[in-house]
Amino acid sequence: MKRQLNYCQAISEALVQGMEAHANAFLFGLGVDDCRGIFATTLEANRRFGPSRVFDVPASENALTGIAIGAALNGKHPILVHARNDFMFLALDQMVNNAAKWKYTYAGKSAVGMTVRAIVGKGWGQGPTHSQNLQAVFSHFPGLIVAAPSNAYDIKGLILKSLTEKNPVVIIEHRSLYYLSMPVPEEIYHVEFGKARIWREGKDLTIVATSVMVPEALKAAQVLSGHGIDIEVIDPVTIQPLDEATILHSVQKTGRLICADGDWLQCSFASEVAARMADKAFHDLKAPIKRVGWPECPAAVSKTLEENFHPTHKNIIRAALEILDKSISIPDADTKDTFVGPY
Repeated sequence: MKRQLNYCQAISEALVQGMEAHANAFLFGLGVDDCRGIFATTLEANRRFGPSRVFDVPASENALTGIAIGAALNGKHPILVHARNDFMFLALDQMVNNAAKWKYTYAGKSAVGMTVRAIVGKGWGQGPTHSQNLQAVFSHFPGLIVAAPSNAYDIKGLILKSLTEKNPVVIIEHRSLYYLSMPVPEEIYHVEFGKARIWREGKDLTIVATSVMVPEALKAAQVLSGHGIDIEVIDPVTIQPLDEATILHSVQKTGRLICADGDWLQCSFASEVAARMADKAFHDLKAPIKRVGWPECPAAVSKTLEENFHPTHKNIIRAALEILDKSISIPDADTKDTFVGPY
């Protein structure tokens, strides 16, 4: 039986292996050397490398991002952890005006190779300023690579790949994925940017899902398969660069598309995919494109309201039935704690 790691364990292993392989890499952020170690993802790196390469910092996001940029320009590879993705709003100036544009400003003679871990998600009533997802914001700006890994295999490979990259990489981690397990190789491997993963092949409808919505899409596909509906599930892995060709080929095959996004739909990743497919696959579509995402309001602090704020497999199933003009009863089911391996 292949070795299983959960998402947190895969991050931890990637950091240790990456820092061993790249002597110029260092890890910093609020709480990285804390006894809890950012959901235990930084504990082993801290134990292995100590305070010279793993260290806590004050809450000063824009300044710290500037320090990371300066370090990258001087041959280091910083790994900056934002335990709450929302606070990256305070680092937008450095990320957008310096890190993203540096190689363009200086005609490719130098670039900012840095890795940013940004954690997003629900849980215990995070409220309106601790639950936001900045994936669409960052993917808007040329020069930033933005990944939204849905599983332990991809998060390990993306972190290791990012440490070889000469451009800034933002890896958005969803807390709800942290304890999902799957087979993960022990050795170092890379997951390429801009290459989507087809988790399930089908002929009736394509679901393009990111991050935490991938397990929900797979669950929806499993339920629908019991009613003779064959669903294809695509995980873009990185949303910038985006593997448009894989999505386009699928939509041309199935003629139907749902974009499932853990974000608001206005100017979202789901909107971008829908627009591209409407542009390039319009004559292949058999029904209007559907998008599944957050309602147009901030997340509430109340756990009950928070649970209702975030879409699940049921929302995806309802959208699929609308597209297919079918009706079935939707059963209750919990997300499984395992993930099918990609190899």
